[in-house]
Amino acid sequence: MPIYLKEKDDFPELARFNSVLLVPCRFCPAASMAVTKKKPYFEFLRRFLKTGSYEQLLNSIKSNLRKKGIKTDIFRSRWPHQFVVCMWTTMRRRKLLRRARNYDAVVVMGCEAAVQTIYDALEPASCKVFQGMRSEGIMAIKPTLGMPANISIELDKIIPLVHPDAKKLPWAIL
Repeated sequence: MPIYLKEKDDFPELARFNSVLLVPCRFCPAASMAVTKKKPYFEFLRRFLKTGSYEQLLNSIKSNLRKKGIKTDIFRSRWPHQFVVCMWTTMRRRKLLRRARNYDAVVVMGCEAAVQTIYDALEPASCKVFQGMRSEGIMAIKPTLGMPANISIELDKIIPLVHPDAKKLPWAIL
């Protein structure tokens, strides 16, 4: 039951920063992008565990920020157990903290649980944490297997979420 997240590829609010690190969750946002763009969630023979439409979004954000003169990079996860941000190990969180100290801001591409995980991990750092996607609801989906070894997901329905008061959150929503 992944969270349905609305994407955004331009963040004018980040213009005041010199450097931004993108921290993508690879589960809910990737599923959301696959459903929205009607593209496969996984193409194992072509991209293994990466979702093409989500990778395009991340690269578009990175490109848009760089065009504005902002140093930008993506904190990549290579192992399947690191794909779901809200379930990161202490070691993975420490690695992010070391990397994030070189950036003014961090944009978390994920739900509120992912953002809170990153916010807690980066508390000792001086960078600002932003949520780069908006949670809309929980997706009821139907997975399908296609050839050659592609997994697609069909959206059945979105069950809406109740959002907390944005003024009470310790991070900023873009």
